Amino acid sequence: MKLAKAWFCKSPLCPMCNWRKTMKRSIQTTKIVEEVIRQKPKARWLFLTLTVKNVFDGKALDKSLKVMAQGFNRLMKYKKVAQNMIGFMRSTEVTVNKKDGSYNQHMHVLLCVESKYFKGAENYLSQEDWTSLWQKAMKLDYVPVVHIEAVKNKKRNQKREVTAIQVAVQETAKYSVKDSDYLTGNLVNDLEVVKDLEEGLYRKRMIAYGGLLKKVHKQLNLDDVEDGDLIRVDDEKLNEEEIAYSIVAQWNWILKNYFI
Repeated sequence: MKLAKAWFCKSPLCPMCNWRKTMKRSIQTTKIVEEVIRQKPKARWLFLTLTVKNVFDGKALDKSLKVMAQGFNRLMKYKKVAQNMIGFMRSTEVTVNKKDGSYNQHMHVLLCVESKYFKGAENYLSQEDWTSLWQKAMKLDYVPVVHIEAVKNKKRNQKREVTAIQVAVQETAKYSVKDSDYLTGNLVNDLEVVKDLEEGLYRKRMIAYGGLLKKVHKQLNLDDVEDGDLIRVDDEKLNEEEIAYSIVAQWNWILKNYFI
């Protein structure tokens, strides 16, 4: 079955829109990474996680996400980072700490670097180096939590035959914010959290490409994930011959459900 028509609100908190966006991110990033590997077969891949301290309201979340985006741009321009950088995909995720109600904003970054990155102290960046550079880029007065690991081209799950690069793509392309993470059933609390998240996520680009990955995205003529089409997420055109008939479901306001 293929989705023929729908009207999406594209709210950052909408479960349906987030589901479609995540599908689109995953498919597009897989295509981009495959093309980058074809063009740069000797390149190496890294998976980087960048964090900052939690915040407690929508206004602080809004400010923190803006500052993180600016800090990430500074990080990518540092000489030792840029000298071996081929490209990247950055996604921002926000989770809710259920113990104290704070918001944890962090970035997952899939990095493509030249093979010489692992050769010599003048090229290689340790976890301590990444931590120090992120602290500098963000102008923090504390040491942030940063994690970096090499994506090794081997199978992690033999049964499903999922490679390490596919795992990294899925992790980077996953939901920016999950409704199961912040909806508790406590109406008063849930409304407050939704209010904060709406304010914090308003007009934020939660996913971005840079370098060769950005160029390949353009070369492949891929649609924009945030503002583009969420019906045909795989970029395949709907074949009219495949449409045997249409099923229309209408919402019944009295019974609070869809009926065909």
